Amino acid sequence: MDTWVIVLIVVVVLVLLALAALALMKRSRASRVRREAHHREQARENLQEAQVRAARADKEQALAEEQAARARREMAEVQERAAQAEQEARERAARAGEDRTAAEQLRAEAQRLAPDVNPDGHPAPHGHPEGGATRR
Repeated sequence: MDTWVIVLIVVVVLVLLALAALALMKRSRASRVRREAHHREQARENLQEAQVRAARADKEQALAEEQAARARREMAEVQERAAQAEQEARERAARAGEDRTAAEQLRAEAQRLAPDVNPDGHPAPHGHPEGGATRR
């Protein structure tokens, strides 16, 4: 074989190898571009989902805080009503005690004024068999 044929074969092989390398680089670049485009699209979707979830979380947080405030307000109202009821019960018990003391004083005064009168307001029997004798 002539030298020029060998050189031509080597040149053709080198050109074919260079073309194959270029094709592989182009395909690799296209694949990378597609992958990057896919990643960008996925990142956009993730950002959208993050915004939706953050808005939902903010809304739920606000509702939870409102619910907690309502519960605290209701508890304060219940405690206030309970304290008021306890105060009224103490006042009622104090009035009952005052009434009981006044009743005891009136009973004692009635006993002092008329020892022969029963607690029901009727005169006590004097031990006379006929039962009709009166005191003079």
